[in-house]
Amino acid sequence: MTAARPGPVSVVLAGGGTGGHIEPMLALADALLRRAGAVPGGVRVTCLGTARGMETRLVPARGYDLRLIPPVPLPRKPTPDLLRVPGRVRRAVRETRALLDELQADVVVGFGGYVALPAYLAARGRRGRAGTPVVVHEQNALPGLANRVGARIAARVAVTVPDTPLRRGEHVGMPLRTAITSLDRPARRPEARAAFGLDPDRPTLLVFGGSQGAASLNRAAVGAADALTAAGVQVLHARGPKNTEVTVPARQPGQAPYVVVDYLERMDLAYAAADLALCRSGAVTVAELSAVGLPAAFVPLPIGNGEQRRNALPVVEAGGGLLVEDADLSPAWIGDRLVPLLTDPAALAGYAAHAAAAGVPDADDRLADIVLEVARA
Repeated sequence: MTAARPGPVSVVLAGGGTGGHIEPMLALADALLRRAGAVPGGVRVTCLGTARGMETRLVPARGYDLRLIPPVPLPRKPTPDLLRVPGRVRRAVRETRALLDELQADVVVGFGGYVALPAYLAARGRRGRAGTPVVVHEQNALPGLANRVGARIAARVAVTVPDTPLRRGEHVGMPLRTAITSLDRPARRPEARAAFGLDPDRPTLLVFGGSQGAASLNRAAVGAADALTAAGVQVLHARGPKNTEVTVPARQPGQAPYVVVDYLERMDLAYAAADLALCRSGAVTVAELSAVGLPAAFVPLPIGNGEQRRNALPVVEAGGGLLVEDADLSPAWIGDRLVPLLTDPAALAGYAAHAAAAGVPDADDRLADIVLEVARA
């Protein structure tokens, strides 16, 4: 065995594009830096991304070094654009390999998407036949193409959802921000409800459809506003910044508040304020709700490969939530299913306990342990 290279352990994280890739990448970065003092030489974290992704804003804001590589979009179906992929891959791999050499990467961690694929391929060919070791983390129950490729060459493969079809997948969970995993919902509830102008004692429904909102959730929630508020249920509804047609319903005397906001800057406070969520079932959303023990009615996005439905199933099957297809969501469904639940404290408590039991709040630390084990090996 050759002598270890002096200096910090160099960890390169590839997870640009969407929040579903970026948030777990940054949570892992935070966990790695918390361990830096116990690692000889420390730990240096570098993130890879592209000029077109959200990482150009989110990564520097969290204080991490971001290096850009060419994007390699991967069409889901055969199209003429598929013919351009090999050339794009070669260029991206060449530039990524040069970056890995410059950074003296000890391990590459990929989270899927069009940033991860060139990182996996560049790592494979960097140090002779063995390459730079790769760790793959898959957020969704149904893995994408990049992580299916990466899993074939990876030293370790971590998955968020049990039984994800990736070879040698270890159930680790979803790395999340400590602001979420350390959230004490009951203790923060008075502060959270006051921050949104909600009543401190009424049962509360949180409605959100991701950063841009979701039209079907908006329509159904606003349509059920009278049934909810007349039953004493107050609503915190994040409509999405472009959905200005969603307005606060007229409130009758004695009815509960219905608060509409464009966007939730503080999801931790929104979770603390709520007793139940009505939301999509993206991988990060499902993991955050489970980590904080907030039950939900999940409405999977009706496009794609069905991954959102698969993401929600483990929590629903554990008794921590409900599942309703987008086409079946309606004001009547909310009135029939959610109003009785929200006005039954014992039932809500049961759902919350099952949601919490399905969560993995220390996934960031688990994945950090794997990454450092691989880097040292």
